[in-house]
Amino acid sequence: MVSSVAKLTIEIPDELVRRLEPLQSRLPELLWRLLDSDPKQTTEQSKVNIGTVEIAKVYLEVLDFLIKRPTPEEIVEFKVSPHAQMRLQVLLEKNRSGSLTPIEIAELDVYEQLEHLMILLKARAREK
Repeated sequence: MVSSVAKLTIEIPDELVRRLEPLQSRLPELLWRLLDSDPKQTTEQSKVNIGTVEIAKVYLEVLDFLIKRPTPEEIVEFKVSPHAQMRLQVLLEKNRSGSLTPIEIAELDVYEQLEHLMILLKARAREK
């Protein structure tokens, strides 16, 4: 149950708007997951936090890599850990069988966003 609701206006690129459009109804949930800071956790929100752990790990992998100021060659060669790759394979298999939970759908969306980011980074790195 939400105690109060506020409206937030932000400026984001059109491409991001296009990608977020299908997730519009889930944006508050996804923001909670990213922040992982709800002080009044319900049972359902605790389940969300379990998924957030996996999301945080793959995000941290990418952030840890980028903070090291990799060369363009290192960016082109970058791959997430075998653990993250295996988790992605599990999510993709569950997606094919139609058995993803809402939390796993959000987690798969995060992997897709990170993959899109890395594709753009690698394309830019190849231009250098």
